[in-house]
Parts: sequence; structure tokens; C-alpha cells
Amino acid sequence: MVERGREPDVVTYTIIIDGLCKMKKFDIAVQFWRDMKNKGFRPDNKACAALVVGLCDGGKVELAYELTVDVMKSGQVKFSTLIYNGLISGFCRAGRVDKAKAIKSFMRRNGCEPDLVTYNVLLNYCCDELMLEEAEELMKKMERSGIEPDVYSYNQLLKGLCKVNRPDKACILMNKMGPEGFCDVVSYNTIIKAFCKRSDLQRAYKLFVEMRQKGIPPDVVTFTILIKAFLREGSSTIAKKLLDQMTEIGLSPDRIFYTTIMDHLCKSGKVDMAHSLFCDMVEQGISPDVISYNALINGFCKSFRVSEAMHLCEEMESRGYYPDEVTYKLIVGGLIAEKKLSVACRVWGQMMEKGFTLDRAASEILISASSREVTST
Repeated sequence: MVERGREPDVVTYTIIIDGLCKMKKFDIAVQFWRDMKNKGFRPDNKACAALVVGLCDGGKVELAYELTVDVMKSGQVKFSTLIYNGLISGFCRAGRVDKAKAIKSFMRRNGCEPDLVTYNVLLNYCCDELMLEEAEELMKKMERSGIEPDVYSYNQLLKGLCKVNRPDKACILMNKMGPEGFCDVVSYNTIIKAFCKRSDLQRAYKLFVEMRQKGIPPDVVTFTILIKAFLREGSSTIAKKLLDQMTEIGLSPDRIFYTTIMDHLCKSGKVDMAHSLFCDMVEQGISPDVISYNALINGFCKSFRVSEAMHLCEEMESRGYYPDEVTYKLIVGGLIAEKKLSVACRVWGQMMEKGFTLDRAASEILISASSREVTST
């Protein structure tokens, strides 16, 4: 461009900085920003937005603030809510809520009123950090400012209440949300999960029935939460009923769903049930992946059924899936647990051939076993 006698302007720099940030080439984007300023160009709102949003999305909020704070405080450019929200969100993600609040106060003093996004970002942080009194105060400030909370705002509060094991209070809040049209599947999933966590499956199932009566269709997440909970409590009949209902309403269990349930069953010691579910998945035409196989292999190994785990590993290879480092570690661990050290050494050798490593404790056991074997011969 320069070679053709045309100097870049602020628009040119903005486009380049925006593109570089989207490509995660932040160092080069910063070089262009500094070059633009060194050449005497005054960044405008769009240029500042491209840099701030790009850097904050890349987790570089401190750098974004450092590069634009002089422009912000000089008053040369009136920052938009997009820029302020980018900084507030970035500082919240970095755990610097003090800085986020300071920017919120600054934006208001400079004639830029916080909007729904501003408040939702702060609500999300407060509820994640269990600062529930502050979250409730934020909701009141929103309403006093004439900003109507949306379903996301309310769902943050529900999340916070459930995190501190107060699903009953969350239910009261959700009942208030309902008439305003602010309840959705996320609202119900949040509270259903909380009741399942405290093993109150009756309340959880009642909410499941209620959401369907209110015309809010459950999703795969809803069914996964409930099925896992009922299986954990040994209610496999209800779990099967839920799986049938899921299919009836047109929700097809995917590989992630099956793998999640299998992993849960294996960790609960119900390996045969997990294996049965694995077979159902294959019969439904859903191909298991390495993670699916590893979940079941882990279950077999933990149940001292390593021979079945090895058979499953062979089956996996015959289907065109190759064991990864996790697979080998599980099988070696299972063989060590069953004192089948010579076989474990052989599998360890295969593992090393593929460039995988074993943890130190297991390696020392196998090295010791190999030494004894050599000595005995």
C-alpha cells in the first residue's frame, strides 16, 4: 500500500488490528496499534473497540487496558459500551472484579450508561464466586436504572443459589420468573441438578414433570442429569423409562450422552450395566470413540476384570480406533493391580513404541519386576 504511494489511515489500521486479533496474532496487532499512534493518527472508537475486544477475548485484558487507558481518560474518544463491557468482562475473567467495578463507575461518570450486558457480566462473576448478596443488589440497581433483567440474569441467580445448596430458594425465585416468561430449560436444569446432587430425586422428577406441563421441552442435558442420578441411587427401571421418554420426544442420545452415562456407571461399580449400555449404543448405529472405550476399559480394570478390558482394547483396534496414552495407562494399571506383571511389562513396551509414557510409580514397579525376572533366569 505504502509502495503505491498511499498511506494507511485509521480505518486501514483498524481492519488490520481486528484481523490480527481474530487470528490470535496479538503481538503483531499491538505493533500496528503503536505504529498507528507513533505516526500521529488518533484512534477512534472503532479502532479502540477492535483492539480491546480482540485482546480481552484472547485473555490479555491488562494489555488492552494499558494500551487504551490514556485514550479513555483523555476524553479524546468517547468509548462505547462495547469497549467498556469488553474490559469489564476481561477483568472479571481475570478475577479482578475491583478493576471491573472501577471501569463501570468510570463509564457512568463519562456519560456512558451501563447496559444489560454490563450487569450480566458482573452478575455472572458474583454468582460464580458465591457473592449472592452483591448479585441481588446488582439486580436491584438494574431495575432502578430502568434495565429489565432477562432470562440470563435470572439464571445466574439460580446458578448461585444452587451452588450454595439452596435449591428451595431457587424454586421460589423461578416461580416469580415464570409469569414474566423468564423460565427456560436452563433454569429447570440448574435446579433439577441441585436436587439430584442432594439426592432429592422426588423433587427433581417433579420439576421434570412440571417443565413439560408448562411447555418447556427438556433437552439432552435434562435427561443426562436425571438418568445419572437415578442410576446412582440404583433405580435402573426409572432410568430406562427416562431413556425411552427421551427417544419418544425425538431426542436422540448421542455418543457424548452414552459416554457420560457409561463413565458414571463404571465409577459407581456398575460395569455390566455400562457394558450393556455400550452395546445399545453400537446397536443404535452410534460409533463409540476412544473416550467411550476408555470409560468402559477403566470400569473393567477397576473391577479386576483386566482380561475383558484387553479384549475390548483389541475390539477397539479392529474397528479402526487406536488406543491412546490413557488406554495404555488404564490397562497397565489394571494388570499391576492383578499382579500380572509380565503381561504389564509387555504392554508397557508396546506403549513406549508408540511414544507414550507411564507415570513414575508404575514404571518403578515394572522395572523392579523386569529385574527380578532377569535375575531368576
